[in-house]
Amino acid sequence: MKGRNEIKEVFGKGKKYGCQGAKLFVLENDLPYNRICFSFFKASRGSASLKSAWNAVSRNRARRLGREAFRLMKDRLVGGFDLVLLVSPVPVKEQGTLSEKSELLESLFKKAGLLK
Repeated sequence: MKGRNEIKEVFGKGKKYGCQGAKLFVLENDLPYNRICFSFFKASRGSASLKSAWNAVSRNRARRLGREAFRLMKDRLVGGFDLVLLVSPVPVKEQGTLSEKSELLESLFKKAGLLK
């Protein structure tokens, strides 16, 4: 997905599924494939612990792990949806492995009924 308006539409009109540390927003599109966007909770003003936990390094690592986990399982998903994954701030040391991210995404996709 490209553009703020498409992402806002998924947040506004999409169905929401959540688990520990992440929320998945799902909205049907008219395409034969899925489009995904990774977004992150913003640290609120004055929240020093969130700001230190959610720096550029940790956001980029979370994005890379999420994209790779999605790439490995996208063939097992039903097509035709816009997906926005909203991730909670976690320090790099606590982000886990690719297999843990895959399990997290699989549980969210199962809740959303997107697994074939």
